[in-house]
Formats: sequence, structure tokens, C-alpha cells
Amino acid sequence: VDVVTVHGEPGAVGHWYPVLIDGLIVAASMVLLDAARHRESAPGLAWGLLSAGIGATLAVNVLAGVPSGWLGAIIAAWPALAFVGSYELLMMIVRAAARRAPAEAGSVAPRDAFSPVPSDAETAAAASLRATIAAGNPLSLNQVSSRFGLTRQAATKVRDLVLAEANGRHPEDHHDGTGP
Repeated sequence: VDVVTVHGEPGAVGHWYPVLIDGLIVAASMVLLDAARHRESAPGLAWGLLSAGIGATLAVNVLAGVPSGWLGAIIAAWPALAFVGSYELLMMIVRAAARRAPAEAGSVAPRDAFSPVPSDAETAAAASLRATIAAGNPLSLNQVSSRFGLTRQAATKVRDLVLAEANGRHPEDHHDGTGP
């Protein structure tokens, strides 16, 4: 705030600069996260604004410490480095989780999938079926099909996978009825 107000932005605007700079870092990171979750290329603008936000926060913090010498500049830069570093480490974890989420279109996401909101009808049907099983009144095949607009084949696949899960088997362990 002191650096900004001394260099021409006194008053309320000067006090908003730190929030705006760090907010830019957060907003750009959220766009990068969204791109990672949807397995898309991140927009260049997001990378550019993330870099600009990091550069701005470091520069302003260094300028705040310059009057105290080079050691003061380094110490003043530390909070900005810690914020950006910690936030980006968190985003790395979230992006990695997004990459590990089921990639196949039409696959039924496991119970602990990354997104709390289903991204397709099959995932929504699976989540609803899990909830109704837990409540003791599972949806029928016809209910799964009609409520989620699934073909009978897709509804059967979802129901079989979720019921196998509920019976303690992994979805990959389901069989074709020819064996135990």
C-alpha cells in the first residue's frame, strides 16, 4: 500500500492494489485449473496474467523493502513468494487430481471423483443410485433410464457398476455372468 500511495495512488484506490494484484493471481490460476479439469489447453491470457500478477506482487514488495537495503528487499519479497508458491503448489495438487480423474467419455466416475458436481448424465445417475442404495431404496433400471435420459444399455451399465461397488467389488471386477 505504501509503495502504491507514494507513487501516485493515494486513498482507497491505493489500498485496493494489493487485493487486485493477488486477486489477479488467484483468478488466472482458477482459469488454468478449469482448463486442466477439462483437459484443455490453458489460454495464453491466463498464463500471461498469472505471470504479470506474480511479477507485480514481487516488484511492489521488493520496492517496499529497498529503503532498508538489499536484505530488506529480500525480506519484503518473502510474503509474496510464499503466497504465490503456496497457492501454486495447491493448484498443482488440484491439477494432478484432475488429470487422474476418469478420462473416458461415458465412464462412470468413482465415488471419490474430483468434481463434486457430476459432469454427465451417467455420472449423475451413478451418484443418485449410490444415494438411493445408501437410503435403502435403490432406483430401478427404468427409473435410472428415464430420470437421466439414458438408453437402457447405458442405464444397465451404470446400475451394474454401482451395484457391484455396493457389494464390495470394484467396477473393473464385474463379470459377464459366465463365472462366479
